[in-house]
Amino acid sequence: MSDSTNRLGEEQDAPTSDEAARANQSAGDEEIEIESGSTKAAAARGADEKISALKAELAQTKAELEKFRDLALRSSADLDNYRKRMSKEREEAIKFANSSFLERLIPVLDNFEFGLQAARTTSSPVSILEGMAMVQKQFQDFLSSAGIEMIDATGQHFDPQLHEAISQEENEQVPEGIVIRQLRKGYKLRDRLIRPANVVVSKGTPIAVSTGPRET
Repeated sequence: MSDSTNRLGEEQDAPTSDEAARANQSAGDEEIEIESGSTKAAAARGADEKISALKAELAQTKAELEKFRDLALRSSADLDNYRKRMSKEREEAIKFANSSFLERLIPVLDNFEFGLQAARTTSSPVSILEGMAMVQKQFQDFLSSAGIEMIDATGQHFDPQLHEAISQEENEQVPEGIVIRQLRKGYKLRDRLIRPANVVVSKGTPIAVSTGPRET
């Protein structure tokens, strides 16, 4: 009887299969909760690190934008100053473009005035002619230095690009289409025509008109 009682007590003290399953389930749940908590903590740390990295990147981007903004403002200011300077220089260049040209022309005018004064005090026409010839030569040299070329049309074929025909004349010695004489000189500035030469153009040998009796 004592043995039966002991076995009964041992059976009562031993956990049942349901109790063991519940115990295992409880332990598993605790492990899952612990693991889940660790995962959440790791995820939170990862999120914080990403946020910190994004904030740092955003701060760097803002700094770079501010840098480029300052650069753009300075470049705009420099460009505006350059435009103003170029505009002023262009205005001055236009305003004083003829200064060097006039500086070379003034001595010619001086000599012309000296010639007039000499003409008033001298009775020698030779001296006056020599003075005027000297002024003419100086003025021609001045025009040549400025790139101005005189058009000499006499004896040349008539060129409508350079000559302006004032009239035509019959001439036995000068072929048709040849300039007989030049009434006013023409001038070119390098390859550009300033003024055409006024010329008289030959019509060639006059056509003889028969004056014999008419046939009946």
